[in-house]
Amino acid sequence: MQKPVQWGVLGAAKFARQFMAPAIHAASGARLAGLATSSAAKAEPFQAYCPDLTVYESYDALLADPQIEAVYIPLPNHLHVEWALKALDAGKHVLCEKPMAMTATEFAPLIQKRDETGLLAAEAYMIVHHPQWQLVRKLIADGAIGKLVHVTGAFSFDNRADTGNIRNRAETGGGGLRDIGVYVIGGARFATGQEPVQVDSAIRWEDGIDTFTEIRAQFPGFTYSSYFSIRMHPHQEMVFHGEGGVIRLTAPFNARVFGEARVELHRPGLEVQVTRFPGDDHYKLQVEAFCRSMREGAEYPCPLEFSRGTQEMIDRVLEGAVPL
Repeated sequence: MQKPVQWGVLGAAKFARQFMAPAIHAASGARLAGLATSSAAKAEPFQAYCPDLTVYESYDALLADPQIEAVYIPLPNHLHVEWALKALDAGKHVLCEKPMAMTATEFAPLIQKRDETGLLAAEAYMIVHHPQWQLVRKLIADGAIGKLVHVTGAFSFDNRADTGNIRNRAETGGGGLRDIGVYVIGGARFATGQEPVQVDSAIRWEDGIDTFTEIRAQFPGFTYSSYFSIRMHPHQEMVFHGEGGVIRLTAPFNARVFGEARVELHRPGLEVQVTRFPGDDHYKLQVEAFCRSMREGAEYPCPLEFSRGTQEMIDRVLEGAVPL
């Protein structure tokens, strides 16, 4: 058996504590070996389920440890590129929380460094590892709904009360577009394999961050509309509407947290086929896919080039948006 990949986490972020660190701990072929934080109190929840965890007082100290092979970076958005490059320079494989960069142009040094070092570097875009999205991609490619005509997407939650949250701070790259819009945009790109040729958008701004965004876009083979907000009642859904049927995802982005992941295939005659995914953990699947790519050279489902494509569309949304 191959030795498990030794993982380190840069920072004791809430998301790392609740989702990604437990996923690394549970993933086959992985071992949660290190955490970089100067706060003993923040380290305690991680040590509760991983008592042999090594705690480093700085990010640099973790990166300097030759025992650590891969790092997960859950830092605020504006720090992702800086620390991903530092980790690659230190000889570590990198899985960085989305958005990996603030603009599409920032992917160039990441891709260059990945290629120079031969290390794996990727954005932690977990939905593409979920079997519901892989099924949707196959259904569309196989013509299960005939010619695709229109795609709609929505994602929202309300965090206005959490004023100190990095998502509510412009200086840390906050806002709904980078936090959750990345899923509504990237999900359509992943499922269809197409890129937009025209993008129109409208944004409601609040203290320098986007709190509601609406997009209308034209892809080569279909039209697209979506909205996402961090000031609305929680909701998420993706719908792929073809000439011969409809595919609907009921929990496309936060499977198990928002609800059971289900893919509904609506066919002529009001027939509905439902495929359920009650237990699949896309965070764990993401870590396992990353480890397979590291150890076996397997193709990684979400390379930096794909993430750059999503960021290019995000850039277009921001550049061309009219205010609401």
